[in-house]
Amino acid sequence: MPLSLPSPDERLSGHTGWTRAHWEAVADHLLASVVPYATDDFAQFRLPGRTGRAGPVSDGLEGFARTFLLASFRIAGSRIAGAGEAVPTALLERYASGLVAGTDPAHPYAWPALTDMSQQLVEAASVALALHETRPWLFDRLPPAQQERVVTWLAGFIGRRTPDNNWVLFRVVVEQFLAEVGGPHDPGEIAGGLERVEDWYVGDGWYSDGKGKNFDYYCGWAMHLYTSLWARMAGDTGRRELYAARLSRFLEQYQHFFAADGGPVHQGRSLTYRFASVAPLWLGALTGASPLPPGRTRRIASGVLRHFAERGVPDERGLLTLGWYDEFLPTTQDYSGPASPYWASKAFLGLLLPPDHPVWTDAEEAAPVDLADQVVAMPAPGWLLHATRSDGVVRLVNHGSDRDRVQDPNGVPDPHYLKFGYTSHTGPEVGTAGVDNDLAVIAPDGTASARRRIEPLSVSDRFAASAYRDGPVRVVTASVVHGAAEIRIHQVTAPAGHQVRDGGHALAAPVPLELREADGVALARRADGLSTAVRALHGYTSTGLVTAEGANAFGPHSATPYVIADAHPGGTAVYVSLVQLAVTGPPAPGVSVEDDVVVLDLPGAETVTVYLGEIPTCERRDAVTG
Repeated sequence: MPLSLPSPDERLSGHTGWTRAHWEAVADHLLASVVPYATDDFAQFRLPGRTGRAGPVSDGLEGFARTFLLASFRIAGSRIAGAGEAVPTALLERYASGLVAGTDPAHPYAWPALTDMSQQLVEAASVALALHETRPWLFDRLPPAQQERVVTWLAGFIGRRTPDNNWVLFRVVVEQFLAEVGGPHDPGEIAGGLERVEDWYVGDGWYSDGKGKNFDYYCGWAMHLYTSLWARMAGDTGRRELYAARLSRFLEQYQHFFAADGGPVHQGRSLTYRFASVAPLWLGALTGASPLPPGRTRRIASGVLRHFAERGVPDERGLLTLGWYDEFLPTTQDYSGPASPYWASKAFLGLLLPPDHPVWTDAEEAAPVDLADQVVAMPAPGWLLHATRSDGVVRLVNHGSDRDRVQDPNGVPDPHYLKFGYTSHTGPEVGTAGVDNDLAVIAPDGTASARRRIEPLSVSDRFAASAYRDGPVRVVTASVVHGAAEIRIHQVTAPAGHQVRDGGHALAAPVPLELREADGVALARRADGLSTAVRALHGYTSTGLVTAEGANAFGPHSATPYVIADAHPGGTAVYVSLVQLAVTGPPAPGVSVEDDVVVLDLPGAETVTVYLGEIPTCERRDAVTG
């Protein structure tokens, strides 16, 4: 069924045109569109698509739990607003029926019991949160015997083993709800989950999702979300203030992750959750922790939801598919089933704020990228973000997040974590050799080095550096950003005769891209003028372009430019390239290299000197002011 939206309100929402009515319309459309796939009594929603690792019964529970979370925000938001029957009673009855049937062991579509490490543990958290938000209108109105069945199913979480990552917080919210309703729970398990998360807090509002350097959207839509919602449930003032301070710091940086057209930076795991990326923005407003003006919160969040709606999400059936815009399974994990994308329900957290809240009534305020070019240094995750107002593109330079410490060291490197760069307008190539945003040192037999465990070295103003080692190869990389350009300086230690190849962004389009190579520049351009380019500045001997089909979440045809040096001299050598994603062609800064010192003469009369010591450093000098 087609998505029907209200008329834009350009007075209230001068940037997006979207208002609370648009959010309610999308929520209602998503909830209505899954009804044809419900089993008897709405115990499960068995959506079409690839079956997840846990099987169809678990997938059916997932369909109930994740859409129930969306329904709970819609129901509670309506009741909080005093809107009475603004949300049809049928929606409340639908999920009450499914809750009662799913927790009845005798029902043919009963939910599977909660067991160690099972997918059901994830879904139990959505059920618990939804029950908390709708408690006066749903759980409290169930007969005691039905309440007891719900409690018994949720209590199966007590003592269960979980992966050592964001899953520990599922236990926290489930057992907190059980505590609220007088059910069995273990205060020690709640406290233990919260304390475990403290081990992963790295500062400036950033959490790793478990051990290592797992930085991605889980920081916002899981670590911040569940800790803050738990504190809201429990009324724990001390932890609420702690989490609010961290969330505030996080949002100061996080607001920059979204392009002018609403596209989020395409990096990390579970990207099929799409607009769930805005959940921490609403969370900040809901908890009073946000440093953002209310109108900016709505401008960014509405921009993201509108971005996907304008690109066919949800699809013509009204369903969220396993992909980004269209179905694209490499964006998912093996545990992803057809209902997994409905973690996107978290995006609608803002509906818990009443219609007269400033996030809904204030005029939209410009996002940072609407006002000026932006550069944001994030030492905690090892990231450097730069965005340009002229094209609205956001680019993330990665010198910290690798997730490799929880991956099979002999497995395929994860392109959603290990690349040098990610953007709001491009995705990494999957199922290919992975030339894009990769520095590879290639042996004569064709074996290429792999950037697996990233060693973060430095992040500061417009500068970041890291290193990696793979056998006899060690690469130290420093990045200098200037407008839309990233200048990469690679100090490569390798045997003689190896090739050195540096790739740019992989740009995708509905049709093959225009390809060009000339004067040390490789470039691919799509029809709207956006181009990906790499310019050889020092040490490289030639350029090239790699094309692919079906390898990119942003479109069926993609192309990646690269530069390459034919033969490393042996020992240590320096290579310099300029990588750019923009409408304009790549600039040609002056470059001089002497031993481990690189001097860049950038457009605009700025000189940058990079010292490639044990910890690379950067000095800047303006030719006018000195």
